Amino acid sequence: MGAFQWPWEYSFPPFFTVQVHAKTKDQQLATWKELVLNYQKHEGQALLNIAEDTPLFVNKELSRKLAPEARLWIMEELAKTGHAATTDKRKQQWEVYWHTLDEWSNILYEWAAASGTTNTVCTLYELVAGDNTVGEEFHGLDEGVLKKALKLLEARGKCELIAFDDNEGVKFF
Repeated sequence: MGAFQWPWEYSFPPFFTVQVHAKTKDQQLATWKELVLNYQKHEGQALLNIAEDTPLFVNKELSRKLAPEARLWIMEELAKTGHAATTDKRKQQWEVYWHTLDEWSNILYEWAAASGTTNTVCTLYELVAGDNTVGEEFHGLDEGVLKKALKLLEARGKCELIAFDDNEGVKFF
């Protein structure tokens, strides 16, 4: 995996200040949302603490950083489209979904059908770290996100989550 490619806006100081002009602000929000999703996907990280001054929110070369209120605004907007969910009451820790949970559930089910793993039990570990899923988009996916996507499939009757011994698994139908 190569270095993350920052959008040109990341090198533009006003990008780190919420704009007042409505059209400019809308474009800024769209760019930030895309940046958050692309950055988290590149890093392979589902969890994001917006209180931390990570490279995502801080451009050291410009000596600029996005204000905490702006970070929250972006995450709340991502949540409205199903691309994020807060994991704490203070809204500091977020799960970021570069695919919505519904999209992840479809990706998982399509893989199960195409790979012939329907009507067999796979451990959750096998799904995110097994040899059979290397190269799949969900390989390395956060297990919490995986479980949420599988619960959507279970609600649709397309799989069953199974607990056995000290492990968890899924049976696709």
